[in-house]
Amino acid sequence: MDIKIKKRNGSYEQLCVEKTKKMVAYVCKGLDGCNPIELEMDSNIQFRDGMSTKEIQKILIQTAIEKMIQTTKDSYGNVVRKTNINWQYAAARLLMSDLYKEAAINRGYHYFGYGDFSELVHKLVDLKYYGEYLLTEYTEEERKELGAYLKPERDLLFNYEGLKLLTDRYLIRGFNKEVLELPQERFLVIAMHLAIPEGENKIEYAKKFYDLLSKLKMTTATPTLASAGTPFHQLSSCFISVVGDNLWSIYDVNQKFASVSKHGGALGIYTGKIRALNSEIRGYKNASGGVIPWIRLYNDTAVAVDQLGRRKGGASITLDIWHKDLYEFLELRTNNGDDRRKAHDIFPALSIPNLFMERLETRGNWSLFDPYQVNKVMGFCLEDFYDDGDEKAFTDRYLACEAKDSLDRVEVTALEIMKKIMKSAVETGTPFIFFRDTVNQANPNKHAGMIYASNLCHEIAQNVSESTFATEVIETVDHQKQVVTRVNSGDMVTCNLNSINLGRISIDELKETVPLQIRMLDNVITLNQSPVSEARITSDKYRAIGLGTSGYHHYLVNNHIAWESEAHFEEADRLFEEIAYQAIKASMEIAKEKGAYPEFEGSEWQTGKYFERRGYTSKRWLSLQEDVKKYGLRNGYITAVAPTGSTSNIAGTTAGIDPIFKKFFIEEKKGSFTPKAAPDLNEENFWLYKEAHHIDQLCSIKACGIRQKHIDQAQSFNLYITPEVKAKDILNLYMEAWKNGVKTIYYIRNQSLEMDECTSCSS
Repeated sequence: MDIKIKKRNGSYEQLCVEKTKKMVAYVCKGLDGCNPIELEMDSNIQFRDGMSTKEIQKILIQTAIEKMIQTTKDSYGNVVRKTNINWQYAAARLLMSDLYKEAAINRGYHYFGYGDFSELVHKLVDLKYYGEYLLTEYTEEERKELGAYLKPERDLLFNYEGLKLLTDRYLIRGFNKEVLELPQERFLVIAMHLAIPEGENKIEYAKKFYDLLSKLKMTTATPTLASAGTPFHQLSSCFISVVGDNLWSIYDVNQKFASVSKHGGALGIYTGKIRALNSEIRGYKNASGGVIPWIRLYNDTAVAVDQLGRRKGGASITLDIWHKDLYEFLELRTNNGDDRRKAHDIFPALSIPNLFMERLETRGNWSLFDPYQVNKVMGFCLEDFYDDGDEKAFTDRYLACEAKDSLDRVEVTALEIMKKIMKSAVETGTPFIFFRDTVNQANPNKHAGMIYASNLCHEIAQNVSESTFATEVIETVDHQKQVVTRVNSGDMVTCNLNSINLGRISIDELKETVPLQIRMLDNVITLNQSPVSEARITSDKYRAIGLGTSGYHHYLVNNHIAWESEAHFEEADRLFEEIAYQAIKASMEIAKEKGAYPEFEGSEWQTGKYFERRGYTSKRWLSLQEDVKKYGLRNGYITAVAPTGSTSNIAGTTAGIDPIFKKFFIEEKKGSFTPKAAPDLNEENFWLYKEAHHIDQLCSIKACGIRQKHIDQAQSFNLYITPEVKAKDILNLYMEAWKNGVKTIYYIRNQSLEMDECTSCSS
């Protein structure tokens, strides 16, 4: 039969089955249980005239990934599912081969694999995909040296899902989506960019950074993964702003949100200062529409301005639990009521003081106030205070408000409010929870400000404050009239994140990997092109970073530790204390070299109270405490655990600090079915991978509290429930989280909801 096959360059050649056999043998080589003959037969390729090589490859890929989970019968005739996760690596090799071939065609070289790296840099700088600084900061010899250091064999570390995600979202492609950049080149360009501030040592650090990235021992934040090395390099994940009680501030934050989202960031917005519904405006009674219309404004901006087309715009909106608009706020994402006062695309969060939790525990009453009226009648802003140990700054003022008869309030039971919160959480997964007193008590920089709210993913806890309007003047420059607006800058938080891949390292490796990751994050601050000026000012002021972890469940399984065990709690304490020690030490060492962050003097880092609060009394901790006092810290905030949903998939590990969603399952997307399995799943570790919805959530809360002691910011911490869980048990989870010192709660993941969204949230 005369069959011609269409090649990728558009030419045709005679069918050669041996080429297919050769490819199948290559992708199965060294993978246990992956028989090339089996793959070839199961793919059942029906060759036809005009068939493309890309179509053949697609059939082989789909066959390989479908073989991950196979249905068989055991010796008793029972139908069972067995997994062989090695097939996902065979599928990845097939996809990688696709990328190699397409890159060669698009870049004009004629061999399988990677092209000349220095040529790629020149080409992509000319096309405006890479920044000019890759040419000006590195000589031709240095680029060639780094290109020679590139390790193509590390592409074999990717599983199919990870490689597909990296390819689809993060590799540089041309105008028509043609492949230009390959995975190791993306990692090397990120490393080169982040090494620029190291001056004479940049080549050494570029290689070290590249090794960490390419060995998948760490993950970077999504904006860093996407934008490092590009002309506009906005490298931060999230920003946090405070909205003042005036139109200028409301619209100023909205404009900032649009700028942040345009360049790939999300925003946390604190709205607790905005006056309530029917409050007065300039002496007119019942004039205010409350916070809801402004939240809708931010909701519409999130929809209109997406994050570089990679994901839709995202914002969490935080309100105090004593605010008069609380009830409407809790209904924002529900489907009942007036849709004109809904905001389905934002994520509500509640700021909760200790006093509310105490009233809830004793089944006491709770009063809702208008922040504008509180300020007018009482002479203070209630939201500006928090309790810190015996200093009851918030409680004393709240009790004074309750005692003031002339101050309007809505009085309800704390339990009634909690029922509303739980109803919303079960139906929508939100509101997120921000325990404001717990957060602010642990703030190492309370001398310089206050923490009002967290970011979208609720792992960031840094000082934040509103910017205020100063003046607007008309000036004449070169006979041209210009309107110049001056703003008093507040603290606008930036989240600069990366994560240790615990699934691929041991605790002993932390002393080598953590200092490099801290240095990378500090360099992100130096290099970052912030879309908002106030964010640049705040970044320079605190040099705040967030070193986190992915692969936590993977790590426990690798060390043969069950989630629901005392061994888990002991290991959580040991592991995160080691991370904290190495991270603080690394920041101190960089401060020796480059100077401490400007607000260091007077911080709890400097006074030693940070260490005393956590009971760090061992010899090494006392020595580090003295070194920190002497040399300072480079970074005012250091550790925070992000959810790492996408990047952990690329690294082939579990997300953040979460347990696995399922041991294995089949994802349906756009008509195709993709089997997925827990990392390194086999018969030996099968039972150690207990699934999230089957885990005792009190164990997760206890572990979270233990870790929190060693984390200066917060953790993106989810609770998992099933429809069978009773309301009193959900209430108990909130109470236990607060009592265990958990700072924030991200989603309440209801299994019935989770089944509907697993396709999107797993990608």
